[in-house]
Order: sequence, then C-alpha cells, then structure tokens
Amino acid sequence: MNTRVAVISIIVSEESTAKTINELLSSFSDYIIGRMGVPYKEKGVRIISVAVDAPQDSISSLSGRIGKLGGVSVKTAYAAI
Repeated sequence: MNTRVAVISIIVSEESTAKTINELLSSFSDYIIGRMGVPYKEKGVRIISVAVDAPQDSISSLSGRIGKLGGVSVKTAYAAI
C-alpha cells in the first residue's frame, strides 16, 4: 500500500462539533502518527493538528468529512517525500 505523510490542520469555532471530530479521528486511528489540540479561549476556537501516514484517498476522505462540519476550517499539507 502506497502511503503519504501529511498534517491535517483543523480550526474549530463551534464546540458542538468537537465530539464528531473526535469520532472521525478515532475511525482513522490506524493512520494517525500523533495529534495535538490547543484551546484558544481568548478567540473562542480550538486548534487541532493531526499528523498522518495514510493512503491519499484516506487522507482526502478524512479532511473532506471534517471540512463538511459546521464551524470548522481544515487544510492539509503533504510531505514532499
């Protein structure tokens, strides 16, 4: 299986979507290298970075599903290797 290394950056402005995001990330846990979440209370957002090593289709699927949630902004950066 050919995989790619990427970082998925997520900014959450609606707290109600946090549970759904965690469920989605859990369903892709086999591909997750690590994750970090930072609550930024002053601005009322949560910032999540997820490092993955997964097939391109799986990365796109996870990013797309998260991006469809309300109050969420998501971007993916891929390693050049």
